Amino acid sequence: MNVLGRLFVACLALLLAIPAGAGVLVLALVLDPVAGAWLTAGALAGIDGALADLSAGLPPEGLALLLAGLAQVLFWLLVVPPLLVAAVGETLRLRGSAWYGLGCGLLTAALPWLGRGAARLGSAPLAEARLTAVLFLAGAAAGLVYWLVAGRHAGPGELRRG
Repeated sequence: MNVLGRLFVACLALLLAIPAGAGVLVLALVLDPVAGAWLTAGALAGIDGALADLSAGLPPEGLALLLAGLAQVLFWLLVVPPLLVAAVGETLRLRGSAWYGLGCGLLTAALPWLGRGAARLGSAPLAEARLTAVLFLAGAAAGLVYWLVAGRHAGPGELRRG
């Protein structure tokens, strides 16, 4: 497959992998009772802040900042890991589902730990461990969808045929 065709397939695979990871993330967060309680508490805090601003006669800037922060977090968790794993996989022409599934899952699960600067694996409470597992599942789903669409054909044989 020529380079432009490979680039098109990779972009299409990313366009399918990112929503797949988002869907698994939403499904896992809804089904997990600990994550559901965490989401409910966060949503109530955001609504409380927005209503406090509105009752004081201020525009709901806190809600806008909350939504902007949520969008940034979702970008880092749902877009960056599949993009990085796909770029490395395409560059090295890796075909293995383990690379795409495990690599993307581990990177997605590790990002919050890396973002806070210190991994406290021994002292992780149950909620953090469950959230890490949920993020791993979301990343692994995105990586496997990418592999199903484009990763299986990333090897050196593809370049010789094109």
